[in-house]
Amino acid sequence: MAIRLPVFMDYHSTTPVDPRVLEEMLPYFTEKFGNAASRSHAFGWTAEEAVEYARERIANLLGAQSEKEIVFTSGSTESTNLAIKGVAEFYRDKGNHIITTVIEHKCVLDTCKRLEKEGFTVTYLAVDKEGLVDPEDVRKAITDKTILVSVMLANNEIGTVQPLEAIGKITRERGVLLHTDAVQGLGKVDFDVQRMNVDLASITAHKMYGPKGVGALYVRRNKPRVRLVAQIDGGGHERGNRSGTLNVPAIVGFGKACDIMAAEGKVESSRILTLRESLRSKITSRLNEVYLNGSLERRLPGNLNLSFNFVEGEGLMMAIKDVAVSSGSACTSASLEPSYVLRALGVGDELAHSSIRFGLGRFTTEEEVAFVADLVVSKVEKLREMSPLWEMHREGIDLKSVAWVAH
Repeated sequence: MAIRLPVFMDYHSTTPVDPRVLEEMLPYFTEKFGNAASRSHAFGWTAEEAVEYARERIANLLGAQSEKEIVFTSGSTESTNLAIKGVAEFYRDKGNHIITTVIEHKCVLDTCKRLEKEGFTVTYLAVDKEGLVDPEDVRKAITDKTILVSVMLANNEIGTVQPLEAIGKITRERGVLLHTDAVQGLGKVDFDVQRMNVDLASITAHKMYGPKGVGALYVRRNKPRVRLVAQIDGGGHERGNRSGTLNVPAIVGFGKACDIMAAEGKVESSRILTLRESLRSKITSRLNEVYLNGSLERRLPGNLNLSFNFVEGEGLMMAIKDVAVSSGSACTSASLEPSYVLRALGVGDELAHSSIRFGLGRFTTEEEVAFVADLVVSKVEKLREMSPLWEMHREGIDLKSVAWVAH
């Protein structure tokens, strides 16, 4: 089977729309084009019915008790802003303390930084060398002023899956709300908002083979009932939580994407895990000085983040331009700074700069894995041949002991 170039291995940045999702969306661009807020005629009723069906499908994948707990947004960044800022404003009389981790997505970290400017106190918990937060650290950080804990389900760079169930047990015992950025893990790893005591969850369609530009926020309605201050004012859509005309075709696609994940996610994740492990073994069995970033056991099935010592990451990405990969999250890949996630794991700048994130997904094939592995190995070998540091390393010279002289 001929391989079509370039090979896409950046499934954490986005995913192609599944043809089954597109097929279900198409009628809502043309003959079923009504506004879901139009209550006076059949066009609006048809659109509203489609939106409510999508809500049910999304709620089912999350394990939510009711479709009314699903608030539609433009994506996970907006969902996270609504969750964290909305809780902070509503519960300010109760407390002004928020807890999160140092490896959260930028939409969490930057939202927390904004709130710090407004007088809130934020605790940023450290993680271990695999990127895992210790639930006991969460327990110790909670004070009588804590109103929210935000810990992601799975990290977008290193794929580490956090112990959310243990964290949720602690937050529920202490009467503190728990928010999670569930974007990368939903449908791919075990997740249930009831069992894990999650009170708010940010999700998006384009990470699970749905369209871009549509997301949702799960907001618990009882035990406890979560209240938010809306961040967008207007016509009072989404039960007053988020005003704006709903993107009906995208919402329909979101619902279908969740339906497919609910039916096929476990089998699919098993297949993708096999492919990922094949890629890992094909590379690491042929190259020395290659390091896995993150946890091997608690990891997204399609995530492989490797550091290639004595190779510059950007140079390697240019050398393997026939493969779409990333040297970090898509939202921060324009930065020349080493990944803040890898730094948090204790990875040094040199290794951090040499890291590549491979993201495998629904349409990845065995042939593509073999092609990518061969290409990476050959290009790493070639780049290392050009490196005097690699030559010194091979000769047994301890590079840390070398006294470099500036001219």
